Amino acid sequence: MTATVLPRSAEIRPGGQRVRRTVPVALTIWLVLVLSLGTAGAFISPPGTPPLAIAIGVLAPLALFFAWLRLSQSFRDFVLSLDLRFLVAMQAWRWAGLGFLDLYAYKVLPGVFALPAGLGDMTIGVTAPWIILGLVRHPGFAARSAFVRWNVFGILDLLLAIGIGTVSTLFATGAAGEISTAPMAALPLLLIPAFLVPFFLMLHATALMQSRQLRHAQA
Repeated sequence: MTATVLPRSAEIRPGGQRVRRTVPVALTIWLVLVLSLGTAGAFISPPGTPPLAIAIGVLAPLALFFAWLRLSQSFRDFVLSLDLRFLVAMQAWRWAGLGFLDLYAYKVLPGVFALPAGLGDMTIGVTAPWIILGLVRHPGFAARSAFVRWNVFGILDLLLAIGIGTVSTLFATGAAGEISTAPMAALPLLLIPAFLVPFFLMLHATALMQSRQLRHAQA
């Protein structure tokens, strides 16, 4: 059997090692920035108003990620050289979506948001080991439709959660005893929309890029 291996070009191109050192630093700065702004309450918005700060927190890192991909061949090579098994293993942490169900049970978050967000994340997290097993057993598994569908579902789950959370915020009244998505704008839950959601979207995008490259290589 002939194994198809993605090129690990980030290891041989000039600038590849520099990118490998820069990425952890960039992630650390991003996390510290979210924590600092979250501590200052920068993401909290009045009930019934668009959550613009959180929208920026989600979109700005993604915009920088895709801009970096387009402008830097070294970064693109680095992204395409990442081990797919590691990328999928990172998604396995989404089994912690069970926490959304707990927050719903304790009346911290509304069910209309917590249930689909939690169940969707749990689905991705629980099925991640089977995707890893497929990558281990079959070198070309990343080019198969099952792998693509899994990543697309993971992206749609995150986008659905963002959409429901946004709509829920718009319909919030701030009345006493109201259960809303307001806790998502404060630490520690703020880390989910402002850091983990865009980070997981980047991982899915990276996996789909590698899948596409592998399909082209096989063709």
